[in-house]
Amino acid sequence: MENELTVKRFIEVRRTLGYTQSEFATLLSVSNTTADLERGKTKLSGKVVAELLKQFKINPLWLFGASEQQYLETSNTSVIPKVVTVDSSDRENMVLVNVKAAAGYPQNIQDTSWYKELPAFDFPIPEFRNATYRGFQVEGDSMLPNLKPGDWVLAKAVDDIDDVSSNKMYVVVLEDAVLVKKIERLSKSNDITLISLNEMYPPYKIKPFQIQELWQVNSKITFGVDATTERGLLRQLQESMDDLKRQLGR
Repeated sequence: MENELTVKRFIEVRRTLGYTQSEFATLLSVSNTTADLERGKTKLSGKVVAELLKQFKINPLWLFGASEQQYLETSNTSVIPKVVTVDSSDRENMVLVNVKAAAGYPQNIQDTSWYKELPAFDFPIPEFRNATYRGFQVEGDSMLPNLKPGDWVLAKAVDDIDDVSSNKMYVVVLEDAVLVKKIERLSKSNDITLISLNEMYPPYKIKPFQIQELWQVNSKITFGVDATTERGLLRQLQESMDDLKRQLGR
């Protein structure tokens, strides 16, 4: 029989991460379901403990009641871009990630050849110099009224997760999704809360290690319904420079 505290903490981890017993069993390579583990009938194997550490940074000592620190290495979470793109002259440029590309972004985040398939351009405005920027297309209506579906945001790479501000919007690249959200961090909690501006979408919590990259939204660009191609997008980006200058001036 597994001890009661370990069982309680195992269940807490699964529920916090939002997995069913069968989903969690698959992730941890446990047969069928975690039900027997959660009833205390089966002891946590070394393999399961190792997977909890590897995938979710769960501290084994916390799991067995020998520490109050639930997560390891959370302060060392790196959110800087995994790939920085450059043009033929070796100058950094701005890659555009549309909705379709965003679906594969988390899985290809370190694949330099994948980025070469995406459109990219150089923005000759001083405010966009000396930093890494990326363009992301907005999917869904969770950030209405500020961002509409199909809008584009130009976002600056964040070097450290501790630099986030509750007054800004961010592109959050998770392990399986690319989201645009506001971020809230409570001083007494390790959790990060992702907040939608559309009140129909409730906030939800994640852990720092679940974030692969973080980009602070700098500007937005809204296009008409006829701007459906990447070529049209690039053309209208150039036409929007004066408007961006006014935004930055404000």
